[in-house]
Amino acid sequence: MDWDTAIAAFTRYLEVERAYSPRTVEVYTRDVTALREHLRAKRDRDIPLARLSAIDVRSQLAALFGVNGPATIGRKLSSVRAFCVFLVKRGEIAGNPAAAVRGPKKRRGLPRALDVDDAFRLVEAPTSTGRTSHRRLSATEEARHALLRLRDAALLELLYGTGLRVSEACALDLSDIDRDRYDTPMLMVRHGKGDKARQVPVGGAADRALAVYLPARRSLGARSGDADALFVNASGERLTPRSVQRMVKRWTIAGGVHAAATPHALRHSFATHLLDEGVDLRAIQELLGHASLSSTQIYTKVSLDHLMKVYDGAHPRARKGRD
Repeated sequence: MDWDTAIAAFTRYLEVERAYSPRTVEVYTRDVTALREHLRAKRDRDIPLARLSAIDVRSQLAALFGVNGPATIGRKLSSVRAFCVFLVKRGEIAGNPAAAVRGPKKRRGLPRALDVDDAFRLVEAPTSTGRTSHRRLSATEEARHALLRLRDAALLELLYGTGLRVSEACALDLSDIDRDRYDTPMLMVRHGKGDKARQVPVGGAADRALAVYLPARRSLGARSGDADALFVNASGERLTPRSVQRMVKRWTIAGGVHAAATPHALRHSFATHLLDEGVDLRAIQELLGHASLSSTQIYTKVSLDHLMKVYDGAHPRARKGRD
């Protein structure tokens, strides 16, 4: 099998057998293609797949240092490892040459969570602030902007009230809302590799905002391919994560939020504020859709940092300069 055939077969394997999202398939394929191009540039020709070695993989990683960060390099290595596992399964190579290659250590920064006041300012901004544009609008445009404010309010409440990833919120369909089987409304959330799913409860504020938005959603209309999309733009197309990022930034400014807010900051805020209120870490793990508890445990450090700041600022024996 040559490289072209192998990469094409690997792409189909990711799409069909692994059921990865189109974005994930694109990234894996691009990373493997980059390895091929790196090795071909060194030799002016493709090396046979059967001769692919750990030295070849390390050579590519070495070329990435100083150009890419540890997280990106680690992701590229993961893509190459997956490709090599695929080749082993197909009998194209005897062993995985990338298995013994160690990636760079990633410095794990703490999530940026908003404090409760800023989180409230942000999610309430669409319904509590004036117009964000000074341009004269027609009656039709005014009505459309009012509908979009209801959409933004529902989306912000949902991001903060459920801890959804922005991609998960954008992927929601109207049919994913279940108000019939449980006392609390539930969302069916699809996420991650292999289209995994989890159920997430919708709290009171988010549920009320959705109840107001849903009639407006019918007024906004939808393109044929996005007829079931929960959140759509002014043209009736499903919202994209990039659009949501711009929306959050706009309401951060309009709402006078002190921190730099992003959709992911609302997810971090959801987890941190639950932990501050004593919610069990494993419950937070389930709500966030983390495969491993270690991914959730980082919030204990965030919460501890917050606790220390409160203590240092409030306890008379903790203040500097006191005896």
